[in-house]
Amino acid sequence: MRHTNRPRRHLLARFLLLVLALVILLPVIVTALYSFFSPEEIRAFMESRGSYDATAWMETRLSPRMFSLSQYWKVLVVDTSVLHMFAMSVFYTVMILLGQAVFVPMLAYALSRFRFRGRNIIFMAILLLMLLPYQVTMVPNVLTLRRMGLMNTVWAVILPMWFAPFYVFLLRQFMASLPGELFEAAQVDGAGTIRCYFHIALPVCRPAIGAALALSFADCWNLVEQPMTYLGQRADLQPLSVMFNQLVGESTGVEFAGAVIYILPALFVYLYFLEDILSGIQLTELK
Repeated sequence: MRHTNRPRRHLLARFLLLVLALVILLPVIVTALYSFFSPEEIRAFMESRGSYDATAWMETRLSPRMFSLSQYWKVLVVDTSVLHMFAMSVFYTVMILLGQAVFVPMLAYALSRFRFRGRNIIFMAILLLMLLPYQVTMVPNVLTLRRMGLMNTVWAVILPMWFAPFYVFLLRQFMASLPGELFEAAQVDGAGTIRCYFHIALPVCRPAIGAALALSFADCWNLVEQPMTYLGQRADLQPLSVMFNQLVGESTGVEFAGAVIYILPALFVYLYFLEDILSGIQLTELK
């Protein structure tokens, strides 16, 4: 009886997980379907918001009256404002990830392998910054950036994100779990600190670094508060994540095509780094 019940439990669990996945993915699916509606049909749909009868089911359609690529044509060819904001999102994300790829592993390596005065204080400060919300550190960041003359420039968004506390903590915990004999053997063979970092620490920590980059991509791609705070006088430097509310507030008929274009890079990055995310989080175990 135990052997016969086990396959049934597995089938039930898979069915429930499939239903849950469909429910979670439903907004993405609906967004993709609505991107093939004509702009006129989308504008009519957006104008009808808030006019539904509370006692009746809201009428929804999952297929357009006529299949159309006009939304994508307008976004990519006719009106390039959305494409410009998309390019700014790509720029911020690439620059932030490049900086994090340089500084975060180096800081994590120093905190995990070196013993020096004040190391624990620095690590506790990183933990404190990791726990504090952005609203608490916003005012000191604004005062510092204004003193440096970086307000209303792209560097006001990029530089503070280079030293992300959570990913320093994540990589530091992973590197601290590496056996010391690995580095001692390399030092016996004549490898110095820099060589141990590039030829031992980085290759061994590849899953954790991949997981950190993939998770950080989501943070960088969805920046809202930082650009709104640091780029208040530069609307031309705003990323697409900030401008989406304005697109929805005043319907242009291309909201769903813009949303699909915005979702695709995050989806591709997640699928590419999926194995690294799972293995990196498992190996780190947040010890």
